[in-house]
Amino acid sequence: MRSRMMNISLLCFAALSLTIVAVAQTPHALRADSTRKAQNPILWADVPDIAMIRVGDTYYMSSTTMHMSPGLPIMKSKDLVNWEMASYAYETLDDTDALTLSNGKNAYSWGSWASSLRYHNGTFYVTSFSFTTGKTYIYSTKDPNKTPWKETSFSPALHDHSLFFDDDGRVYLIHGSGDIRLTELKPDLTGLLPGGVDQVIVPRAGDVAGAPGMPAEGSQIRKINGKYYLCNVTWPKNDMRTEVIHRAEKITGPYEGKVMFHDQGVAQGGMIDTPKGEWYAYLFGDRGSVGRIPYLVPMTWVDGWPVVGVNGKVPDTLHLPANNIGVSGIVASDEFNRKPGDRRLPLVWQWNHNPDNAHWSLTESPGSLRLTTGRVDTEVTQARNTLTQRTFGLESSATTAINVSSMKDGDYAGLIALQKKYGIVGVKMAGGARSIVMISAQTNIPEELASIPLTQKTVYLKIDCDFKDRGDQPQNFYNLNNRAYFYFSLDNKKWTAIGKSLRMEYSSPHFMGYRFGLFNFATKTAGGFVDFDYLRLSDNITPIP
Repeated sequence: MRSRMMNISLLCFAALSLTIVAVAQTPHALRADSTRKAQNPILWADVPDIAMIRVGDTYYMSSTTMHMSPGLPIMKSKDLVNWEMASYAYETLDDTDALTLSNGKNAYSWGSWASSLRYHNGTFYVTSFSFTTGKTYIYSTKDPNKTPWKETSFSPALHDHSLFFDDDGRVYLIHGSGDIRLTELKPDLTGLLPGGVDQVIVPRAGDVAGAPGMPAEGSQIRKINGKYYLCNVTWPKNDMRTEVIHRAEKITGPYEGKVMFHDQGVAQGGMIDTPKGEWYAYLFGDRGSVGRIPYLVPMTWVDGWPVVGVNGKVPDTLHLPANNIGVSGIVASDEFNRKPGDRRLPLVWQWNHNPDNAHWSLTESPGSLRLTTGRVDTEVTQARNTLTQRTFGLESSATTAINVSSMKDGDYAGLIALQKKYGIVGVKMAGGARSIVMISAQTNIPEELASIPLTQKTVYLKIDCDFKDRGDQPQNFYNLNNRAYFYFSLDNKKWTAIGKSLRMEYSSPHFMGYRFGLFNFATKTAGGFVDFDYLRLSDNITPIP
């Protein structure tokens, strides 16, 4: 996933369910333009550390969502371009203080990291690891459309590993950072095989890309035409994220390597083929505060090596079906209306850390999401039950209506653009009076920048995110001048800007693109509640004076 333990500052600074409310209720603006060719990136949203397989005519993709629950999202597609949620591997990773935001702890940027995805003898496997728990996780299922999958876990946590079933029946994890290691598993996948293979197969794997910087990691391995191909990402000194590849006749090596792809920092992933025999590299690019977003890059074979790109570059268009649903397969508006048999929360939703299921409901006020405070917290990033969805580019907007009549003194509730440097438009209850507030953590310390008295029970809130501005350097995708804007309305007709715009920043303490979130937390007394009537998303923002 990344050498977080070794080079987190370098990474930080060098540098979208079928059970959605229904596509018919998703604003048309969330769907991509109906052009004749597919567009890159294939999803303009935070879908990092991707792993991909094809089973028959269906593609499956896993990704990282770290501290979010449910976690380890599984997406599916018939054409490599139009993706929708299928399931999650788990509802919650574990029940530690960090994952439940207890005793002052948190799992921001931790949780579960980069996954691998496999299909073997009629079973789907997705694997991950967590330094939060110190474990390696292997999830399996016969039906990838159901959450959760069956879990097997063991120690230690093997970094950025790739699960591989070899033709002789042996099974391995290829893992590590810098030196890439091959470790054999027990046949039932319950742990490391005592006395099995455990050796470095590619020392200093990133060296083929140039002067050492970030060590190579993000292993993805495939066996093609009798040869083993190992893909890794590295970050040479004074350069950009770069994909490298090594190949060997035997899984144990020796391996020879070369640069696989070097353009715009698009790297980390692997290779996928179509039923027609076409090949693509699946990779992602850091794109500022919206997050790390997936690309497809055409690939051919020359002398047994993959040649990636169009003249070595990421093409803007692809000879694939058009992106017809855009991000609407992985984000969606929600009116919070549920029919019998519906999943309580569509797969587009994830909680910030583990939820406290006793303190949220879709039945106590039918047609609304009720969030009830269950404890006292000092600040929103440490509060339980913040319900989130991805923001997305190039523009995204979220609106909600909230009934605040049952808030208690010291409560805060509303809509957040969530990252370390977050922005809030919401309602504060203080001294028996309610006020609409805008709070900014632009300086890493939350500041109340505006407060307007509120006398009615319902208020309408909106956040607009603009990810278009790349600043003065066209190729600087890492420190973008992205802005979030905050609004309220008393009648859902006339909107008023409040506070200041937020300069959104992708930062290592969260290591995730900005998220829209609905929240309610108490600073004095637990038990107050609010009802959210809906969350409505759009990819069109209109500045309001």
